[in-house]
Amino acid sequence: MSTPSLNRRLILRGALGATASVVAGMSPALAALLSRTPGQSAGPFYPARKPLDKDNDLAQVAGRPGRAKGDLVHILGRVLDTDGRAVTGSRVEIWQANTHGRYDHPQDSRDAPLDPDFQGFGADTVAADGSYRFRTIKPAPYPASADWMRPPHVHFAVFAPGAKPFITQMYFAGDPLNARDRLLNGVGDPSARARLVVALENPPPDLEPGSRVASFDIVLGKTPPA
Repeated sequence: MSTPSLNRRLILRGALGATASVVAGMSPALAALLSRTPGQSAGPFYPARKPLDKDNDLAQVAGRPGRAKGDLVHILGRVLDTDGRAVTGSRVEIWQANTHGRYDHPQDSRDAPLDPDFQGFGADTVAADGSYRFRTIKPAPYPASADWMRPPHVHFAVFAPGAKPFITQMYFAGDPLNARDRLLNGVGDPSARARLVVALENPPPDLEPGSRVASFDIVLGKTPPA
């Protein structure tokens, strides 16, 4: 199976149809209950120099035949306001450590390997329904200090029209490091904290066998009237 040669934008826009329809099938009553996604720190590893290849497939670098090492994850969700409306025109960026827990960043000088087949940063422009998606790998934990091990997480930045950039982080359910993470537990409200943690689900039939799916909606403040 030649996954890297598949039309990457086609995979990430056309696949996941069944799963995306569940996300999109939100009732008006549920939409009325949406709460804002908690903000989080950008951390020190936002790319100092963005890669030439900065699409929404981090698991494959343009011009290289290999796939990034690690467990393949498809992240999909929507950018919404608290009224449940799609925040169209938004750009979503993600950046993360690789499967060895290292960022491709000059400030990350730890003795952990880089992965030349891992893009490390990606971007997507939301569709008309507010949906975005990324193909990436699950990052590994890494030490933030002598007494603090960061759990696996993905950084997000949302650039919505007419608004300041919104920064947050997505964590993975079931990781024991979540309970001790200073940034995640800095979100004092347990229900708000839970909105940053996603479960990894089995993929629908139109995705690579063995990959996982993470659904992560990002809810911003109310959209100003046009």
